[in-house]
Amino acid sequence: MNKLGLIINKEYSTRVKNKKFILTTLLTPLGFLLFFVVVVFIFSHESDKTYKVAILDQSGTEIVMPESNSRFIFTESNLPLDSLKSQCKNSEIDAVWLLPKFTGVDVKHYSTYYYTDKTLDIEMESRLSKYLTQSIRKYKIQQLQLNQTELDKLNTEIIIDPEPVQENVQDKSSYTSKIATILGGIMGYVIFFIIFLYGAAVMRAVTEEKINRIVEVIISSASSTELMLGKIIGVGLVGLTQIVIWLVLIPIIYIGVLYFAGFDQSQLQSISTNMDPNAMDKMEDMQLVIRELANLNWVKIFFIFLLYFIGGYVIYAALFAAIGAAVGDDINDSQSLTMFVSIPIILAIYIMFQCIREPDSSLAMFSSMFPLFSPIVMPALLAFDPPWWQVTISLILLLAFGYFVVWIAARIFRTGILMYGKKASFKELSKWIFTKQ
Repeated sequence: MNKLGLIINKEYSTRVKNKKFILTTLLTPLGFLLFFVVVVFIFSHESDKTYKVAILDQSGTEIVMPESNSRFIFTESNLPLDSLKSQCKNSEIDAVWLLPKFTGVDVKHYSTYYYTDKTLDIEMESRLSKYLTQSIRKYKIQQLQLNQTELDKLNTEIIIDPEPVQENVQDKSSYTSKIATILGGIMGYVIFFIIFLYGAAVMRAVTEEKINRIVEVIISSASSTELMLGKIIGVGLVGLTQIVIWLVLIPIIYIGVLYFAGFDQSQLQSISTNMDPNAMDKMEDMQLVIRELANLNWVKIFFIFLLYFIGGYVIYAALFAAIGAAVGDDINDSQSLTMFVSIPIILAIYIMFQCIREPDSSLAMFSSMFPLFSPIVMPALLAFDPPWWQVTISLILLLAFGYFVVWIAARIFRTGILMYGKKASFKELSKWIFTKQ
């Protein structure tokens, strides 16, 4: 095995056999599952607290009092406001809702007053407003002698079905852009986190070996370029191994959860048989989404996604390796230099969101070509089926820029890896790049 292969094998085997790596790889899918379960539980769990609200109606109308429910018990009172406030102080009721005089059906803004010493959160305020809005609407309908059935006929659901102009263009439903947006965002985020996490891991590995003087032993039997590439490729293979394991574990965990929860196909058929019309519509929408996902060219998306992942990782990992070699004896010195590498990655995420909104814009065209942005932006645009020429040019530019960055990083690495005592300045870095050795 050549020297580069030995360095790659050492970096890979050392990290993969590490107990921390094994535990992180195995427990991360369970952690995400637990996280989503907790989030769903938190947002689906309603407080068991019931609020007793006394309504003091001074509107002078026949507004229908909101109906009580599990959160609010409404009672209409004719007592003076001061007496009701005293009941609040004695915790007999939780709040007093004062409805001032209502001047007529032409009123568009109606201010009410909610007296309580407890915090009125956004959800409670929204619910109270909704309850009273419905009551006032019913009152206005009665006063104007309108027919509720005829008013309901005014509601019309609009559906926009995109159709191609040219016959050879594939027909796309209204779900296509939504699916492409979600899928693009997921792929962009995946590449962002992988590049950031494992690129930073390369920098830490280089810095630690430099500070511990281990690199002096390694550099005596291998070139600095082989050492740098070995670390980049080795750590990258560790990341790919982790992703592959997650891709295998996540479906297994998902199926296992459904199995132990007692969910089977017969239950699904029973649920679909007894569904109400609205639920049936949602099920049909889900089937359309699944059909749209099946129509995507997954082979093309995965292959191109892999190319951009490799290209983006190599570029940023090489920059991180150069930073690790350029720092002094203090590992904290790398933070200021890391900022210049982190900014393009973070900026690419924000550009990605705008490009997903307008995939045909000039910004999307430029950022999908610019090598510092394209590893994150172009994978996000793949679900929108960009033209082949755009993908091809983008990949060529990414490959050429990647070679250029590795060349620069190698020249910084070969000098900086054996320098101690101080952090290199930008002037010194430029000398390292252009000085012949």
